[in-house]
Amino acid sequence: MSGLGTAFGSGAMTNSIHELDEMGPKDAIFAIGTNTTECHPIIGIKMLKAKERGTKLVVADPRKTDVALHADIWLRHKPGTDVALLNGMSYVILTEGLADEAFIAKRTENFEAFKEVVMKFTPKYTSSITKVPADKIIEAARIIAKADAAALYYTMGITQHTTGVDNVLSTANIMMLTGNIGKPKGGVNPLRGQNNVQGACDMGALPNVYTGYQPVTNPDVKAKFEKAWNAQLSDKVGLNIPSILNAIEKDEVKMLYVFGENPMRSDPDINHVEHCLKHLDFLVVQDIFLTETAKVADVVLPGVSYAEKDGTFSSTDRTVQRIRKAVEPIGNSLPDWQILRDIMNAMDYPADYSSPEDIFDEMRSLTPSYAGISYKRLEDGGIPWPCPNENHPGTPILHIGKFSRGLGKFSPIEYREPAELPDKEYPLMLTTGRIVTQYHTGTMTRRCWGLNGADPEGFLEINPEDAKSLNIEDGDEISVTTRRGSLITKAQVTTRVPEGLTFITFHFTESPANILTNSAPDPVTGTPEFKVCSVKVKKLDFSDFGCQKRKIFRKKSKAFERK
Repeated sequence: MSGLGTAFGSGAMTNSIHELDEMGPKDAIFAIGTNTTECHPIIGIKMLKAKERGTKLVVADPRKTDVALHADIWLRHKPGTDVALLNGMSYVILTEGLADEAFIAKRTENFEAFKEVVMKFTPKYTSSITKVPADKIIEAARIIAKADAAALYYTMGITQHTTGVDNVLSTANIMMLTGNIGKPKGGVNPLRGQNNVQGACDMGALPNVYTGYQPVTNPDVKAKFEKAWNAQLSDKVGLNIPSILNAIEKDEVKMLYVFGENPMRSDPDINHVEHCLKHLDFLVVQDIFLTETAKVADVVLPGVSYAEKDGTFSSTDRTVQRIRKAVEPIGNSLPDWQILRDIMNAMDYPADYSSPEDIFDEMRSLTPSYAGISYKRLEDGGIPWPCPNENHPGTPILHIGKFSRGLGKFSPIEYREPAELPDKEYPLMLTTGRIVTQYHTGTMTRRCWGLNGADPEGFLEINPEDAKSLNIEDGDEISVTTRRGSLITKAQVTTRVPEGLTFITFHFTESPANILTNSAPDPVTGTPEFKVCSVKVKKLDFSDFGCQKRKIFRKKSKAFERK
């Protein structure tokens, strides 16, 4: 969000996902850092159908994902080299006269500073960093630049780095360079990791903004919310998650209220997370199941699932949609808003909301981008924000004619290496991600027999050459170790990862991947570097434990053959 906010003035997806249905032979899709068909299957299917209609598909991913196998050009770059790759593609576009000069001159600023940095990223130099052949870099750049419309899609493969903001700024650079902002079937389109991540951010679930991304540091915004809530509010930016953990260790934060989050499995370096949570004086967890985080809480408040509540979700492309309760909550569980309301009342802060619509109406009265969206209007279908009044149809495409910040801003971005690279002691690189049958920390999917039956246990993907050198065979139990911790899982010997790279999912509590990951943060957002760290892998010798090796079989997923 920070990167696109700097470049465009808004940190959200610029275009609608439904535009994928309209793409044809003269258009192009650039998917970078997104395993779309597994992590966002509906959008992934739309991409593949566009490919069937002749749309060119360029994929940049270190792993041989399903979407990469369908690509016209697959850029298998080294993890952590996204900036170099995008700068190299921009070099080709500039030197071959493929840039949209009219768009750059009329609608952007800071182009010359950007150009000065990019001009050293020749295809040969870029290839030396990324390990992508120079001819593929050139061909991919030409496809994007020559398309009538090109849309770029990314996910956490771009953002979960110490250079996450730089990566996003680089995606904005290349799409402004080709004039693909503010037009149908174009744009820079971050795909959110869960169904209402966009909505949570829109509602101010961030340390620096109120609803609609109104800054907490703005005196007028502060005064508006103080009047509405009849309370004194801080004008200081709050703490992000890494800063909260650091503050707990310093006894500056003594109580934490966690809901809809499982940091004991989802955060990096979870040994450190566990230490911090147990150091608190008081921990409250609100969730639908007794998660690993809930198990260390002082108080657990039972929330409800999406099927047991009314309200709205805001989808990845900013479309606000109604959700309606399908079944009654079980036991004494309650919707999150009711729990929060009751706590507010118990703390002598009057909260007389009687329905989600009451809260929504208050929110839209304070939030210009949501002002024209009402429950009544949503009965007829979703509405994409900004929607400033009730006569407005909503805005499926951002930045038409003018960027939210006025002019789009090019950013000169130098390539920086990841925080941790392989060395003699930890010779392999590790990256993390999801598989199609499981979801995040498995809180829901591990309890679904159909999904969990397809992929019931964790694994580490390792290249055949690396496996051979370590005397590891497919299905062997192995230890995986970093500077932060170690776990035991099964080896999956596969060419889905290149030599020198390993991959692990973070769904399985029996082999919790985030014991291994690096908490080194992006300096702007604090986002940890989940996607790159160095590891060592060892085949387990069961004779060390005085027992014979167990026969191990892993049930293969029927959804995707991982070979």
